[in-house]
Amino acid sequence: MIEQSLQNRLKKEGIRRDVVTIVTQVIVDKDDPSIKEPSKFIGQFYKRQEAKRLAKERGWVTKEDRGKMWRRVVPSPIPLEIVEKKTIKSLVEKGIIVIAAGGGGIPAHVEKNETLEGVDAVIDKDRASAILARDIKAEMLLILTDVEKVALNFGTLLQIDLDKLTVKEAKKYLKEGHFPPGSMGPKIDAAIQFLESGGKEVIISSIPKAYDAVKKKTAGTRIVLK
Repeated sequence: MIEQSLQNRLKKEGIRRDVVTIVTQVIVDKDDPSIKEPSKFIGQFYKRQEAKRLAKERGWVTKEDRGKMWRRVVPSPIPLEIVEKKTIKSLVEKGIIVIAAGGGGIPAHVEKNETLEGVDAVIDKDRASAILARDIKAEMLLILTDVEKVALNFGTLLQIDLDKLTVKEAKKYLKEGHFPPGSMGPKIDAAIQFLESGGKEVIISSIPKAYDAVKKKTAGTRIVLK
């Protein structure tokens, strides 16, 4: 859907660029702590009795989701490497627009004989994007969300929108709890990881403000190493 929509829009704008989607495998550690303590909610909601039945029949782990109903939970291990990184980098260097790591990518771990084996898990999309950007040696990572800028005290009368952050400041504010795990936290984590792995700049902004953030530098929050 993304590929087709992008192709249609490029054609409408008179831009001749090839677009390709790559099913992406992402290496994780099979001993990642989250494997034993799954916490990522996926799929539909169930009543307690049905959730317990499915867990027994299918070997699922199910938990109550914020006092509503029950859902399946799976591990969310830390992504380590993109398997198709060389192919993706080669395509990008040829001017092809590549859609990759969809949904966070497909988790896999490396066996002792160096073969790959799938892992029943879900990878955080922001962290997967940071790993992909690192592995293809991108200079900039653009993270698009539903707010124009990263903010301190978000949603309160004391909210302060941030134009620029260093990694040191980002770590400080993250530790102080300004960036919750379920919203801005993973994006800040991804930004820090990318910059500490050699990236030059991270921009976090909204889709409508993306152009201004990248080209005009009049929107978004810019995160740099120092």
